[in-house]
Amino acid sequence: MRSVLVGAALAFLLTLAGTPIAIRYLRRLKVGQEVRTDGPQSHASKQGTPQMGGIVFILASVVSYLLIHLYLAIVPCDPHEARAACSDGRDISLSGVLLLGLFVAMGVVGFLDDFIKVRKRRSLGLNKRGKLIGQILVGAIFGVLAVVLPNAKGHTIGSEKISFIHDVDWLNITKFGAIVFIAFVVVSTANAVNLTDGLDGLATGSSVMVLMAYSLIGYWEFRHVAVYPDIRDPLEISLVAAIVAGACFGFLWWNASPAKIFMGDTGALGLGALIAGLAVATKTQLLLIIIGGLFVIIVVTEIMQIVSFRAFGRRIFRMVPLHHHFELAGWPEINIVIRFWMVAAIGVAIGVGVFYADFLRIL
Repeated sequence: MRSVLVGAALAFLLTLAGTPIAIRYLRRLKVGQEVRTDGPQSHASKQGTPQMGGIVFILASVVSYLLIHLYLAIVPCDPHEARAACSDGRDISLSGVLLLGLFVAMGVVGFLDDFIKVRKRRSLGLNKRGKLIGQILVGAIFGVLAVVLPNAKGHTIGSEKISFIHDVDWLNITKFGAIVFIAFVVVSTANAVNLTDGLDGLATGSSVMVLMAYSLIGYWEFRHVAVYPDIRDPLEISLVAAIVAGACFGFLWWNASPAKIFMGDTGALGLGALIAGLAVATKTQLLLIIIGGLFVIIVVTEIMQIVSFRAFGRRIFRMVPLHHHFELAGWPEINIVIRFWMVAAIGVAIGVGVFYADFLRIL
């Protein structure tokens, strides 16, 4: 638990200190936000705000993860600590590498999108097909590695079954089906977080809550391995989630209204993919629908708007994503963000509660 807390604190400090440096550097390079011409008028003031801020917390997360493991490799075990508890999580694991690799790889897809926006001076980057192909490729590679690479105990990160809080025995979907499903979860969650990233601090704060929930779930699975014997490297899962949560929390200091920097697709796609990876690794794929309830609401309302307009020529909402609807209805941006954070917190609380209730049921 100490390594998890120290990792989160280290990532927080690195991002808190590193973000102002990135802001100055990005301003010098004139890497600024291009605002949608059809968006709320209040967003005109955001024109030119540095973006690609996701680079900062992605780098801080990777550096923190490596430093924590370097520290654990140097510092000897506490002689009063059980040998098994001491050895778990001290070495860099495949689980940690795959989760951070997914985080970085999807961040690269987002970076390419952000780079084109800046280079072409427009609010749209990669075309939809290219962006989707990149996301599917990253999700599929993660799916393959998650399903086919076992550890010494024969456990893989992914599973051939769809999971809620545990693998559902009768939902066996074979290796190929599992790869497709994992890729779908990764791509859909990445885009859900990306859609949520439209107001100062909204996606960042919401992601911190979800990541903290997965850090808690991973640590709980580590402490109760008899109940969750098929979870691979649960302490590593908890560590990665805590580190990225800490990094995002440090970024939120500068990203809260009025934002000095935006995470861009670099950060939003990376965060969404990582959250999906954590759900796969903790075998809580369907529980993610509850824990990430705000992201689900954003996506569902987006789909409702598209279907309604194409089928009936009418819009249900003034504008999507949903937070822009409330902006056009006259809500102040800070009120929308805080209220959406409350919705995110409710989803996280219910999701963690369901997870704990299942634990009590098994006991």
